[in-house]
Amino acid sequence: MSEFINKKVLLTVLIIGCFLSTLNQTLLNVALSNLMEVFSVSATTVQWLSTGFMLVNGVLVPITAYLMKRFSTRQLFISSMLFLLIGSIFCALAPNFAMLLIGRMVQAVGAGIIMPLLMSIVMFIFPPEKRGSMMGLIGLAMIFAPAIAPTLAGFIIDYYSWRWLFIGLIPLVIITILLAVKYLINVSETAKTKLDVVSVILSTIGFGLILYGFSNAGSHGWDDKVVISTISVGIVTIATFCLRQIKSNDPLLNLSVFQNKVFTLTSIINMIVTMMMYADMILLPIYLQNGRGFTALDAGLLLLPGALVNAFMSPVTGKIYDHYGAKPLFIIGLIFIIPSMWIVTDLSETTSFTFLMIRTIFLRIGLSFITMPLNTAGLNALPKTLVTHGTAVNNTLRQISGAIGAAVVITIFTAQTTSHAKSLLVETPNATAEMVRTLASILGSSDAYYFMTILAIIAFILTLFVPSKKMMQQNG
Repeated sequence: MSEFINKKVLLTVLIIGCFLSTLNQTLLNVALSNLMEVFSVSATTVQWLSTGFMLVNGVLVPITAYLMKRFSTRQLFISSMLFLLIGSIFCALAPNFAMLLIGRMVQAVGAGIIMPLLMSIVMFIFPPEKRGSMMGLIGLAMIFAPAIAPTLAGFIIDYYSWRWLFIGLIPLVIITILLAVKYLINVSETAKTKLDVVSVILSTIGFGLILYGFSNAGSHGWDDKVVISTISVGIVTIATFCLRQIKSNDPLLNLSVFQNKVFTLTSIINMIVTMMMYADMILLPIYLQNGRGFTALDAGLLLLPGALVNAFMSPVTGKIYDHYGAKPLFIIGLIFIIPSMWIVTDLSETTSFTFLMIRTIFLRIGLSFITMPLNTAGLNALPKTLVTHGTAVNNTLRQISGAIGAAVVITIFTAQTTSHAKSLLVETPNATAEMVRTLASILGSSDAYYFMTILAIIAFILTLFVPSKKMMQQNG
């Protein structure tokens, strides 16, 4: 009985930590325009508060497999919370933009460690038939935080100061650290392993350049010399990193996880779904704010019901996964997602707020059937020795596909908006520049959703190749 209570307490402390670092990751998205005024910086500069966070996060994830072997659960969790605490204090007191950015980078170190750590712990302490439900609970924390972040941040910025976004976090993080010191137990054995410094440098440069290149492609365009060169050098560096991992006896990131067909297939589907999710979270607010003149708080409120439904569905789909396996859940999820993407390919200046809210709820129901079951199915297919590596690979791919999805969608949106603006000027010579810009923005958003619909259909086709629960058990 005490072991069961320990598991519950352990999971509760970890989920609170995960909730705080995910909340912190998305809290600033709505605050960026406010911070541009406060620090007198451009949109490209302020974007680094998000891009820089993703970069540090994405670069750190491949190293987590080594960290989990070398250090105990307690050490890693408490360290990640301390990074979050120190970073939050830096941000809350920041006298200038440079200090705020440094604080964000320090916070990102903590966030980069916690997600893979949490998933690995679940795989270690729960048997396969319970993992779906537990991953569902983690999903609740992971999705609930970004769900409330835009509305919460919008409210704090409207009525208080942006500094309260960080001041409010500080006592919560301190409480989590105290709970961890009292209740957290170690679940995995540590081993004295040597860190492959060359691999760390290669993965840092490679993943860093790819994320940087894709993050800038959206604003600078794909023909920008810096974008082309950073992505090219990044890909070559990652290829060198992968060759080194394959040849190494004790790799930093064990790529033999891809020899498992189920893991590889779920990873590809995971990348496509992540691309769609990030792209939708960027595209819908752009349409609402640029095309329709809604405020940031309005955009946050429109996304809120769908995100809450997604969060509370997560434990339910986790339980269903434990009973029926992954395949039926993926199919149901995509039956919700495909129409949700297709229905917004003809957005207009009269598309109603309620219609978009209901559509987003449908999309989020679909996503709740897919996101956490995808991770669980992929990791369940691996032997226990490869779980930490599987988790690290999974999280790395998600970071990169999120950045790629956002960049590709912004590129399509920008290119199509420009092209529509040219046609509209010819077709309606009497229209004002403002009208043309607004209409072109709406039509550009619609075109970008065609790309997302195609992605959803590709994911559906791939899902058909995922083996059923019965076949998985026979092969297992």
